[in-house]
Amino acid sequence: MKKTKWLFAATMVACLLAGCAEMGQTTKPSSSPVMDRVVSRGELRVGVSGDMPPMNLLTKEDKVIGMDVDLATMIAEAMGVRLSLQRMDFRTLMPALESGSIDMIVSNMTMTPDRNLKAAFVGPYFTSGKALLTKKSSIAQAKGLPEINSPQFTFVALKGSTSEAVIGKGAPQAKLLTAGTQTEAIQMVVEGKSDAMIADYPICVVAVYRNPAAGLISVVAPITYEPIGIAVPKGDPHLLNWLGNFLHSLEKAGYMDGLKEKWFAQPTWLPQMK
Repeated sequence: MKKTKWLFAATMVACLLAGCAEMGQTTKPSSSPVMDRVVSRGELRVGVSGDMPPMNLLTKEDKVIGMDVDLATMIAEAMGVRLSLQRMDFRTLMPALESGSIDMIVSNMTMTPDRNLKAAFVGPYFTSGKALLTKKSSIAQAKGLPEINSPQFTFVALKGSTSEAVIGKGAPQAKLLTAGTQTEAIQMVVEGKSDAMIADYPICVVAVYRNPAAGLISVVAPITYEPIGIAVPKGDPHLLNWLGNFLHSLEKAGYMDGLKEKWFAQPTWLPQMK
């Protein structure tokens, strides 16, 4: 992968922070079980769903790109290893992390108390909130979940996501459907099988852009705060320390703002989507 100037600079920031001498000695094991495994293998295995644009998305060439991928690339570069993206359904990411088949999750994952019981989190590196994707004016004009908490409405959410939990708790009288992927959920709204989809705001906005003739509306639902973080296995304080310091350095140096600018303010990536 060709290194951009900002990617190279971000790697240098990590080197200065952690100590170039120590980071350069990739053959010397650390006291961290996950870091030992990554360095010994020479590969960082990162789980990603590839279905949450612009955080992560699949191109027409079946390549996963997005803000999450750029961040994962910088992490691997700073560790001195190659990046191996493991694409899988969102609901299988946490089990894969717990089983050790992946080393971390960088996939638009909200840091929730329930998930935090199963894994450690570093971040947030991004904050978001829920939005509704709909074609119905009655839903678009709603001021909050109480106004759409009715059996007459059917909602769809990604299975195993915080969106599913939000509707289940905030609008328990409404009918709730789940989908295996965000693409499937969006299509259910387009085809009228669901009155609305609830998902992170960026995902809803991209869906409107990609379906200009479908009459879709993306409405911000000011009901949640979504801190997005990096999930890593429990019991590895060294890895947590390394990632926390690295992420802090990227934020202070302005590189995280650069990623947000690239993927949100300049959506030149839209034609690449599958």
